[in-house]
Amino acid sequence: MTEHTTDQNVLGHIERLVAEEKKLHDGHDDLSATDRNRLVQINVELDRCWDLLRQRRALREFGRDPDQAETRLASVVENYKDS
Repeated sequence: MTEHTTDQNVLGHIERLVAEEKKLHDGHDDLSATDRNRLVQINVELDRCWDLLRQRRALREFGRDPDQAETRLASVVENYKDS
């Protein structure tokens, strides 16, 4: 995220990604390879956004600055599923 990150910015980005995901699925029983690849990208980006939002909320809960939260690499966030 390039602008100053707030919870609202992150939630807005999540909403846009979910809308794009829904649009790709609507009316398509057989997705193209391009659409399938985009869905993978969207899911990774959603995971990264939710991770960032959780970090921000946790920092705030413990009296710390939520702006200390950092967007983690996809490779880090995606490996949480394997743990």
